[in-house]
Amino acid sequence: MPEQIENPPISYNMAPYTGPWTKAEAAHLLRRTLFGPTNQQILDAVSAGMNTTVTNLLQIPVIGEPLTYHPNEAIVPFGSPWTNAVYPSGAAAAGTTANARNLSLAAWMMKRINEEQLTIAEKMCLFWHNHFAATATGDPRATYDYHALIRQHALGNFRQFVKDITINPAMLLFLNGATNTLYSPNENYARELLELFTVGKGPQIGPGDYTNYTEEDVAAGAKILTGYLVDGIGSDTATDVTANFTPILHDTSTKTLSVHFGSVSVPDNGPNEYADYIDIIFQQNATAEYICRKLYRYFVNYDLTVAVETNVIPIMAATLISNNYEVLPVIAQLLKSVHFYDVSVRGALIKSPIEMIWSMFNGTESVPGFDLLTDSELNVLVYSYSDAMGQGYAAPPSVAGWAAYYQAPAFSQLWVNSALLKTRFQITDYMTYLAGIPANGNTWELNVFAFLDNLSLPANAPSVINDIADVFTPKGMSATQKLILKAVLTNGLPDFEWTIEYNNYVNNPGNITYSDPVKTRIKLVLQQVFHMPEFQTI
Repeated sequence: MPEQIENPPISYNMAPYTGPWTKAEAAHLLRRTLFGPTNQQILDAVSAGMNTTVTNLLQIPVIGEPLTYHPNEAIVPFGSPWTNAVYPSGAAAAGTTANARNLSLAAWMMKRINEEQLTIAEKMCLFWHNHFAATATGDPRATYDYHALIRQHALGNFRQFVKDITINPAMLLFLNGATNTLYSPNENYARELLELFTVGKGPQIGPGDYTNYTEEDVAAGAKILTGYLVDGIGSDTATDVTANFTPILHDTSTKTLSVHFGSVSVPDNGPNEYADYIDIIFQQNATAEYICRKLYRYFVNYDLTVAVETNVIPIMAATLISNNYEVLPVIAQLLKSVHFYDVSVRGALIKSPIEMIWSMFNGTESVPGFDLLTDSELNVLVYSYSDAMGQGYAAPPSVAGWAAYYQAPAFSQLWVNSALLKTRFQITDYMTYLAGIPANGNTWELNVFAFLDNLSLPANAPSVINDIADVFTPKGMSATQKLILKAVLTNGLPDFEWTIEYNNYVNNPGNITYSDPVKTRIKLVLQQVFHMPEFQTI
């Protein structure tokens, strides 16, 4: 019998990676940090090297605001930002305008991902949206401000982020902070601040004691956080939504925390008392460890083994603490580490719906490219597709976020139950086998020509299939799979027939007699690829 080849041992080394830097490593980095890299982006990353590519990824570009496109907008002219605009008088008119702005917001969220370029920004925004999971408010201006705050802090200071999100109007509304007063304390946000946002719960070690905090800490935290109201919701006079501290509603007593926080006392400090409390929370190493576990699960692997807890999380947490809770150094360390490029973690995660959809579009360089109205309607449709598969941006199912990011033991496998997998295939078929997504008299199709023309050797059938495997499958394809796809590409004919067909298309620009057959063959190949289990992983 032939000798059995065992899998190589997994490296948990967090030192900088110095191994081979090929398309495999570069593509892995880009898949985890982008919503679908192109072949050219992968090739550019190979040429630039790991350090330069990571540096480039860790830039957060400035983006525009959502623009009015829907006819139900009653205040702002078509094509203009609405984020600092009032509402019309009357509940019905205000509600209709708010709905138009919500649609604009959904289109803006999808447009950001589709036009992300080479930046980790959008992946970080989704991470933080899941971490500080709040659903859309009744006023889209507040919802926009919440998402703008997330982007502002995407790679910034985690402690300051927690402070800012604590008094963000959308969060105050979502977790009842705006109704948390001296006369009627509400513990919702105080509980989630500890359990989900900072130190984490930990195993229960006694009545009301969860290792990292107690029920008494929750009650004390609620008192500390009293006094903030939200003004301007749906107003026909106020141009924005604001959080305002109201002293008469604040509990001015001295609050004492449990032994987990050194039994310290928190004296009254008016509008700054919440920040004093958060500073105390961040003195606990458990805060750094908790957020580093979530970063690891999001960017590397959901499986927090004993080896990961021993060799990876402490290193990340120490980096976070030594950098005063700045997130960027931790992400840079993780993305440059030996462990991140270990073969065992490639393809270890199943794509979320947003990752799956946009890896198709972005990987094929497909943008709508029509006009503001059509592009917005198309992006809203794509938003609805993602929502149908269980991940509506701005609509996490609970304060804990989407279950696939935290629910053991399935984690990301929750994205592909039988019903959701069927929906995935239906959407991929829309973009390949069928005609695309229709809106406003136009149809958005995959840009197969831009995709094909930017492959390494588009006139060479085996090279085309190899590049497709590099772009869309984290662990590649078997020789048999590639042969099957090549047969689809060439329609079962010899390879040189594809070369002739492609060259005819290139030499006769605009002639559909030559371009349509090429388009058909590539779309059929992509349909096969998008149905592969290998495509569903990242």
